[in-house]
Amino acid sequence: MNTLTTAELRGYQQICGTNGAIMAIACDQRGGIRQILADAPDERARITDAMLGDVKADVVRYLASEAPCVLLDPVCAVPRVVDEGVLPRHTALLIGLDASGYDTDAEGHYLSRLASGMNARKVRELGGTGGKIMVYLRADRPQANDHNMAIIRQCIEDFAREDLLLVVEFLTYPLPGEDPAVYKAKIPALIEGGTRLCLDAGAKVLKLPYPGTAEACAAISAMCGHVPWSVLSAGVDHETFLGQVEIAMANGAAGVIAGRALWKDCVFLDRARTRDALVAKAVPRLRQIQAILERYPRSSERAVAA
Repeated sequence: MNTLTTAELRGYQQICGTNGAIMAIACDQRGGIRQILADAPDERARITDAMLGDVKADVVRYLASEAPCVLLDPVCAVPRVVDEGVLPRHTALLIGLDASGYDTDAEGHYLSRLASGMNARKVRELGGTGGKIMVYLRADRPQANDHNMAIIRQCIEDFAREDLLLVVEFLTYPLPGEDPAVYKAKIPALIEGGTRLCLDAGAKVLKLPYPGTAEACAAISAMCGHVPWSVLSAGVDHETFLGQVEIAMANGAAGVIAGRALWKDCVFLDRARTRDALVAKAVPRLRQIQAILERYPRSSERAVAA
């Protein structure tokens, strides 16, 4: 059920480096990048999709061109980076299916959404190597997950029909009134529980929050078996993320899909300033991550067989 087909495996190989580890630059955020670019809500509102597209094009041009794969959104970035020749032919393209933001129900549970018109066939039309779906999960609240798990199952079934690679991601979140310390203590169990939900739904490649400890990473790897999981950066600072990557890879992770930890302090509305910061800071950070991955080579066979 969770085994990659030949076509999916080919897509998986393309999002990995030469040592077989997943190495993708994530820049599919919309609202999050607006928050980075402007402090005041009215200033953020004036940042158009085209302006975000400029930022994303520069991340692709100066940073993602140095990696095997980039993850982008179909609202601001794709098809622009393809049509304008910004995305190099050797860089694989994952396309995000999730809409920016979320709704909430009466209990404060997050309800995820798909971007308008996005499905596996659309990802093919846009030139994607594969897709990525992200939903919010609270594994300790079964009633909180019905809507979002239905989205995951819908996407898994859709991509299976198209025989196209799909990366499944989830994030956890605090409930209204939940004590921050109590929530923080629950995070490893929430990540483990959310991983189980995704595996049971048929996920074949996962993008997960850092589980918190070496032991938690090893538990995730044991649960996943032959299903590869990559660690996301969740906006932590770069040095923190390097430590997380080292621990995750040493305990069975298959690679990284890294976003804000690489470029959050390197993007501006001034494109010349963005270029200089990406070249001076983000590219060396990418090299540091790649150096860690090189110490933990993986073979294609490990992605499909125990």
